[in-house]
Amino acid sequence: MEELLYEYFVGIDIGTTATKAVAFDKNGNVLNQFSSGYGMTHPHPNWSEQNPEEIYEAFQKSLSVIVSSSTAAKSIVSFSSAMHGLIAVDSNGKPLTNLILWADNRATELANRLKSTDTGQELYHRTGIPIHPFSVFSKILWLKENEPEIFSKTHQFIGIKEYLWFRLFGDYTIDYSLASGSGLFNFRESNWDTLALETLGISAKQLPELVPTTYIQKNDKNPNLPLVNYVIGAGDGPLANLGSGAMNPGQMAFTMGTSGAVRMCMSQPYTDPKMRTFNFCLFENQYIIGGATNNGGIVLQWLEEQILASKNPIAKLIEEAQKLEIGSENLLFLPYILGERAPVWNAEARGVFFGLSITHTQAHIVRAVMEGLILNMYSIGKILMEQQDIHTIYASGGFAKSDFWLQLVADVFQKKVAICETVEGSAWGAALLAMRALNMKEAANSVAEGKVFLPNKTVAERYNQLHHKFERLYEKLKDEF
Repeated sequence: MEELLYEYFVGIDIGTTATKAVAFDKNGNVLNQFSSGYGMTHPHPNWSEQNPEEIYEAFQKSLSVIVSSSTAAKSIVSFSSAMHGLIAVDSNGKPLTNLILWADNRATELANRLKSTDTGQELYHRTGIPIHPFSVFSKILWLKENEPEIFSKTHQFIGIKEYLWFRLFGDYTIDYSLASGSGLFNFRESNWDTLALETLGISAKQLPELVPTTYIQKNDKNPNLPLVNYVIGAGDGPLANLGSGAMNPGQMAFTMGTSGAVRMCMSQPYTDPKMRTFNFCLFENQYIIGGATNNGGIVLQWLEEQILASKNPIAKLIEEAQKLEIGSENLLFLPYILGERAPVWNAEARGVFFGLSITHTQAHIVRAVMEGLILNMYSIGKILMEQQDIHTIYASGGFAKSDFWLQLVADVFQKKVAICETVEGSAWGAALLAMRALNMKEAANSVAEGKVFLPNKTVAERYNQLHHKFERLYEKLKDEF
């Protein structure tokens, strides 16, 4: 395929709150972007769902705005997608369920029961995905136990990107990256795991066809969408590593949008003896190792909308919080309002403000929340740093637009923090993956480093003590949730 024909590399980032289409040139300059949002519903306690049709409409709208009839001939489109979601569909491709999101915890009891068993341990070391309600494996297990009629009618168990791909091309296809995040994929055999299938009582035919992340398909069937070439792409987590440049030894990716994650790239797969980390495939001999938190920017959104309800915008309160001393005058926050994945993998964990006094203001609460989020991410990062020395953290996601956030990461981790020229890490990662699919190896391997934040060595011990207190507090409270 002739790479010189392409001037627009379009990354479609199918996120939890919106689908964003971003057109880049081959150097990473943003040429155009458009975002279309959608909501989340919680029909029962611990349930988190979305309507897949709303996401498809947002996808259509975003893509049609970015790829016009005048640019289609020079465009190639590549996908990034939120991971760990499940839709059960019938033989006609009609959804039998909503999209059950990564944040859904309805399978908590089943996951807890399986986690400590020999089967649970073996499944983790075969698939690289901890036994937890976030995984596709646990969601299917819940349907089997609680919705047997839906389970028996299900023709395919798919995620949101596979649903969009089916609407585009009429077949069920999944990339190795998203498959490896499901808890159903054996990363050593690069195939659906026989033990996982046996445990669930499903067949490999009920799961999509596996293809590399660079797989290309031409749209010549759906006139409602641009008739261009589409690269199947990958999960948003691995692509945030690619997009931010954290693909070499000594580099770590730090992403915070609605949720958050810390990841690094390794040439060999890795599973943690304590089952604290995940193992994703991106390319051959390139594995993304890390941990994800349920509780990222959504915690600040919750704080602003549901708790503070302040006349002062959150940006103003963050300015005031920045002026406060480290530790927010002995106010500490455990950010587990949505339960938690890494590193504690406790879906029943809950948020805690510890140390509230009459002298604390809204700014203190905001700073405590921000510090709590970064301290929690550090709990993940320090596990990874046991495996590899890290010299640079590459940041992406919405939080990377804030100097205060980025300096906080540098100070807590005591590492250099850099951002790439575009903070749209996953969308740019998808665009880079398209270049790789076109054999544009030089372009696909170069990511320009942008603004840099260096750690303040004088605050290292204060944050170290705060982090020890953070972890001690969780250990004391975990049995009370």
